[in-house]
Amino acid sequence: MKIVIAGAGEVGTHLAKMLSDEEQDIIIMDNDERKLRTLEDYNLMTYHGSATSFADLENVGVSRADIFIAVTPYEARNILACSLAKNAGAKRTVARIDNSDYLSKENRDFFVSRGIDHLIYPEYLAAREMMSALKRPWVRNWFELFDGELIVVGVKIRSNSILVGNQLKKLSNVSNKMHISAIKRNRETIIPSGNDYICDNDIVYIATTHDHISEVMELCGKKAIDVTKVLVMGGGIITEELLMNAPSKYKFKILEQDYDRCQELADRYPNCSVVNGDSRDTDFLEEEGISDYDVFVALTDTSEANILGCMMAKEHGIRKTIAQVENLRYFNEAEALNIGTIINKKLLASSRIFQIMLDSDEENAKSLALADAEVAELVVKEGSKITRDDVKNLRLGSDMTIAGLVRDGEGQLVTGNTRFKAGDHVVVFCLAGRIHKIEKIFN
Repeated sequence: MKIVIAGAGEVGTHLAKMLSDEEQDIIIMDNDERKLRTLEDYNLMTYHGSATSFADLENVGVSRADIFIAVTPYEARNILACSLAKNAGAKRTVARIDNSDYLSKENRDFFVSRGIDHLIYPEYLAAREMMSALKRPWVRNWFELFDGELIVVGVKIRSNSILVGNQLKKLSNVSNKMHISAIKRNRETIIPSGNDYICDNDIVYIATTHDHISEVMELCGKKAIDVTKVLVMGGGIITEELLMNAPSKYKFKILEQDYDRCQELADRYPNCSVVNGDSRDTDFLEEEGISDYDVFVALTDTSEANILGCMMAKEHGIRKTIAQVENLRYFNEAEALNIGTIINKKLLASSRIFQIMLDSDEENAKSLALADAEVAELVVKEGSKITRDDVKNLRLGSDMTIAGLVRDGEGQLVTGNTRFKAGDHVVVFCLAGRIHKIEKIFN
């Protein structure tokens, strides 16, 4: 697959690095040659030029591109670049945008008619992930297909869970309504076998169906939390997206250092309490009644401040915290701490683009953002290798596991006796860099 990425910023760079592990034909272009130098050690080509230049697009071979991805910091430039690339012959295009209005179904035909097949708004993806965390505070991650027919949850396991100390192959004695697909332990993701054990402080990724979510929650030693009061640290774009899309049941208080920004938020969202102050100050947090809130959300521009803010909130008794951690160097460290849900726009945007590349139905496709593993929905094609025998006889390898499938609109778990059929929608966990190799057995 020939992939052209326009923009060597945070999203483009992360996506390029991730795809370079997949042995694709990748070229990334940018006006800033310094940004391109950081990618010289990866399995890809770089090009110093403009994504809105006919000559530069021709030089990177955009006419032969299977997918053209424009993720520069400038929305208008991304839209124009995709339109030019599509006109030049690119099969599919993806543009990063900064306006949630463009995502509405009413505007979809407008962009498609101008050559933009898919729109990605990272801040909206982050806000949507946070809404999921507010709705289901007992999980770290939530991934679902077909309106919840198949669900994968990421849960931090504590010593109070009866899963601790159990070998996976013996868990059928505990419950046959779930399948443990991956384990995050000591900053590393493990694709487990039946001989692996679950340990205290593991983050466990469990596939189940919607009828058995309550049972999984109980087995994990978790309890439902009724969330109404939410304290948010930072009043940036993601915060605004959260306020725009949150149901009225949530009562928000925003802590923001910039006085002018406080005024803007207070004018736009009169039902939301906005307070000007430094939320890194413990005394200030106590004055604002931090202990009275159900959830603490840290959304400043600084990963370190967000991590520390969540740690302070935990010390004040808040059971659920959510942190925006944009520095990927801190991502695994943050997951290992007692924080809660970790949000990273780059991972979310890259995962969404990655899912688009797998040719899934755009309306149903979901993706789960992990730092060192890949999770995707794949559709089984007629005559593919994976349909030829039962799972136990397929020799799929130790670097992947199939979490579950949706067949004829109904979710089900996968056992050794499962045989896949054409049209099945399958959730696959694998280590980073493996997904396109695995995709071949589905096609």
